[in-house]
Amino acid sequence: MALEDGDFVLLDYTLKVKETGQVMDTTREDVAKEVGIYRPDRTYEPMLVVIGAGWLPKGLEERLKEMDVGEEKVIELPPEEAYGPRDPSKVITMLAKHLSEKGVVPRVGQRVRVEGYGVGVVRAVGSGRVIIDFNHPLAGKTLIYEVAIRAKVEGPVEKVRALIKRRLRLVPTEKFEVEVGDKEITIKVPEEAFFIEGIQVIKRGIASDIMRFIEGIELVRFVEEFKGT
Repeated sequence: MALEDGDFVLLDYTLKVKETGQVMDTTREDVAKEVGIYRPDRTYEPMLVVIGAGWLPKGLEERLKEMDVGEEKVIELPPEEAYGPRDPSKVITMLAKHLSEKGVVPRVGQRVRVEGYGVGVVRAVGSGRVIIDFNHPLAGKTLIYEVAIRAKVEGPVEKVRALIKRRLRLVPTEKFEVEVGDKEITIKVPEEAFFIEGIQVIKRGIASDIMRFIEGIELVRFVEEFKGT
């Protein structure tokens, strides 16, 4: 059965730029090692995708809807279906002192944040000026995705666990106890997660995801229990 908006799936993919053949990203450890982009701090495994959530380029999501669980496919996306054409107006020249005043010494290839523009890449530095490109790094590129839909996540408990794992990988998801009511979900947080840096922001993100993607849920409750010795 083809996929629909709202379906939770686990997706393996390898992303290449058609024009150069360069592999930009992959969920597969063997591919990452083969092409020299392996990162030991990253977990390589199928990623959670909620169809229609906008986590992927629109063109890719539409092609995924034509696939079934277990199917593999090579998908080519022109710029219009991926990250759009390059926009010359998003390449700006500014005085280097505007960055140095904020403690930034611009270097070619460096990513910098500029108020009013967002995050861009320094393309050139010289004569007291800096050229910064605020286009998406893949704008104007034709992309090749090698994709495989490994599984479909079914049931509210497993969907909640998948959403937890997406934002919090430091603690195994099976340690989170999940109870589903008519309009609310209660998550018992394991002690290992109590003092993770940014845990309150992470919990807020998880709650937002749950109420967005699991129908009928209006309240998410996190429970932390401290037991005496």
